[in-house]
Amino acid sequence: MADPMSQFKVHKIVDLPDFTIPGLGVVDMAFTNSTLAMTLAAAGIAVFFGLATAKASVVPSRLQMVGEAAFNYIDNLTTSIIGAEGRTFFPFVFTLFLFILSMNVLGLFLVFTATSQLAVTATLAAMTILLVLVIGFVRNGHNMYKLFVPAGVPWYMLILVTPIEFISFLLRPVTLALRLFGNMLGGHVALKVFAGFVVSLGALAAEGGLGLLGIPGAMLSLGGVVALTALEFLVAFLQAFVFAVLACVYLNDVVNLGHHH
Repeated sequence: MADPMSQFKVHKIVDLPDFTIPGLGVVDMAFTNSTLAMTLAAAGIAVFFGLATAKASVVPSRLQMVGEAAFNYIDNLTTSIIGAEGRTFFPFVFTLFLFILSMNVLGLFLVFTATSQLAVTATLAAMTILLVLVIGFVRNGHNMYKLFVPAGVPWYMLILVTPIEFISFLLRPVTLALRLFGNMLGGHVALKVFAGFVVSLGALAAEGGLGLLGIPGAMLSLGGVVALTALEFLVAFLQAFVFAVLACVYLNDVVNLGHHH
């Protein structure tokens, strides 16, 4: 059986000159299979919406209907969680959702899944939390401390609650990154393992004799692959949706901080 972890290895496609950043050191600028997967995801989004809006009409085409449905879905999500000001952050949340969804779905057709790399999910999580911090300090200034001081908590409990709230805030990018990374990694490993069983048992059955007993096992494994593939499509959407929801929740915490106290 092939190594189920081999599908996550990053390989160089085009080796480019290294780039040195003062204070950080040398950065490998090679174009890899991970870069290719992310580029295809971004290009796919651009092409899809380019086609969907090319001939926009009152009676929408199928592509236009899908594009408008995605637009309205995330627009409703941001406004329902953040409020009227949610539309200010709609472009970021919409782009985040589509980019993650595209990488997840493309990973089911390509050999490589970009969101199975912790570096990719950690970068997206860091961007989200950085935006939350910038918006929080711009809007609230020194009152950002209220984020860690829940309203209505007795003063003697704040000694315990405030550090917990602060640590919880620091762990937000970690949980964002690990949730997406873990789900995509685990699902693809399971698919690879079941697919390996199909090939191995099928090869055993091809030898004849007692090897024919491998046919039922191969059929069961094939059924598992089909079921897991369907589940992975659902997970691909759900993980993009959860990431977008949590981004909205974290933004809501700092946008409406004054309303919570």
